[in-house]
Amino acid sequence: MTISLQYCNITVNDTDEALGFYRDALGFEVRNDVASEGFHWITLGSPAQPGLELVLSVPHAGRSQADGDTLQELLVKGVLPQLVFRTDDLDATFEKVRASGAEVMQEPIDQPWGPRDCAFRDPSGNLVRIAQAPKA
Repeated sequence: MTISLQYCNITVNDTDEALGFYRDALGFEVRNDVASEGFHWITLGSPAQPGLELVLSVPHAGRSQADGDTLQELLVKGVLPQLVFRTDDLDATFEKVRASGAEVMQEPIDQPWGPRDCAFRDPSGNLVRIAQAPKA
């Protein structure tokens, strides 16, 4: 038996604005855009990992008003779970994302537990870390 992650939901304030970060800065491709009741869910994928997708949506998309309000409060506080991506060239990825205007939280550093990584905030305030495996 095998099991793998199919997709991960990312809550954002504005899906179009988030595309500038996830598509243009990080290099994900739009795979689907589904609209319903005034909301839409944008599915992105990576050419490097064809089976894994990210789904961007706003806090109230498909949720009750109360749940959407709570999720919006958490998003504004910047306390939703962080996202961690992996790259084979951290320095080049860092420069590309920084050039997009994303807020830099941490420049590339070697972590004591092994990887070299950096961190950004996406346009909605989600913490996004990008790591490169340590050299053998």
